[in-house]
Amino acid sequence: MNREVKLYNILLPIWILYFFPQVWIITLPGNLFIDCLVLLLTLMALKHTGKKAVLKRLWWKFWLLGFLADFVGALFLFGFWYLSLLPDPVGAWVEEVFSAAALNPFRTLPGFLYTLAGVSIAGVCIYFFDKRAMKSCPLLDERQRHVIALTMAVVTAPWTFLIPLYHY
Repeated sequence: MNREVKLYNILLPIWILYFFPQVWIITLPGNLFIDCLVLLLTLMALKHTGKKAVLKRLWWKFWLLGFLADFVGALFLFGFWYLSLLPDPVGAWVEEVFSAAALNPFRTLPGFLYTLAGVSIAGVCIYFFDKRAMKSCPLLDERQRHVIALTMAVVTAPWTFLIPLYHY
């Protein structure tokens, strides 16, 4: 039995950054701006008095760790492809879910749930990475660390994974 193996482009941001390096010029400052804005607005909502000092201390950690968390979520999405190599009928079903998630996560419920799981994994990573990064910041108490990490996880999760690459 001869199966055609297809590798769909589910890692849109990573592949675009690899093949079109000029996109880094937009992605890096854009991501930095969003991370700093979310952190600043969260500190404002918490009525924190040392916003500038906290922002100065944490901006680069949140920025780099956000990229790492997005990469973990993308690895989860990409890793699912290996299950499509299983024999039929399981491999065929997995390939259908994978291709649906890669091209248009809204096409099938399993494809949507699978892509949403990748977004969620990245969001959970953002929460734990940022919470750990804030341990070295004495300007924040434990409640503020939790609120900031949770806000960063929900708002800056890679929701772009849900953007369809192809409409059919």
